[in-house]
Amino acid sequence: MGKIVAIGGGDLSTLVNEPIDRATMELASVGPGRQSLRALFIPTASSDSVEYWETFDQAYRVAYGCDTEVLYLLGSTPDQAEVARKIAWADIIYVGGGNTLKMMRRWRRLGVDVLLRKAYARGAVLCGVSAGAICWFDSGHSDSMSFYHPEDWDYIAVTGMGLVRGLACPHYNGETAGVPRRQSFHDMVRKKGGIGIAIDNDCALALVDDGYRVLSASPDAGAYTLFVQNGEVVERRIEAAEEYLPISNLYQRGNP
Repeated sequence: MGKIVAIGGGDLSTLVNEPIDRATMELASVGPGRQSLRALFIPTASSDSVEYWETFDQAYRVAYGCDTEVLYLLGSTPDQAEVARKIAWADIIYVGGGNTLKMMRRWRRLGVDVLLRKAYARGAVLCGVSAGAICWFDSGHSDSMSFYHPEDWDYIAVTGMGLVRGLACPHYNGETAGVPRRQSFHDMVRKKGGIGIAIDNDCALALVDDGYRVLSASPDAGAYTLFVQNGEVVERRIEAAEEYLPISNLYQRGNP
């Protein structure tokens, strides 16, 4: 049973996304003979940031009561058996934000993407924020080039794992280095066509099997479907409901 929670953006250190985190944990299943959920943090996109891991650990272990582990993948080549063990161990796999392009290249080189697909197939919850949100889609609107050329860069589309259809954009109501996401994403959708899925900060899109729910930690934060119609980009706010709605609704053009 496939379970994905894509979070547009937020700050773990102040637990502002606690409603989203709690909903994520409700999707996960505790294994037989255990009382605690197992949460694995993967900080590849943030260059294996130890501080980021410690912040995650404070939230998921100290505040939420999960058993936690971290998976570092940069620097020396990690032990493949240990990588596989940690991913197989987890009920929740949380991917941090940062450089999506760097992360996807590393995952593919090490075969981590294959292991994550296996985790998805067995019912683990795959979730994450920013880079950790868009990596599950066909592709994502990414500020990865700002990490390489901070004085001269533009948003790019980075190929993801394709577990969810569409071109995804995190931080839709935000910006990177003063460059707003929204207009750039409109331009990218206009150029590439297809369906765009945009998610604000403090908002997430939960995708379970053939259904979806919008999870929001702020009343103003939402998620949106974008598509091109008659040469113009149409932006439609995705309906928020208590129950899961058919995922096909996300891909309809015109009125849902």
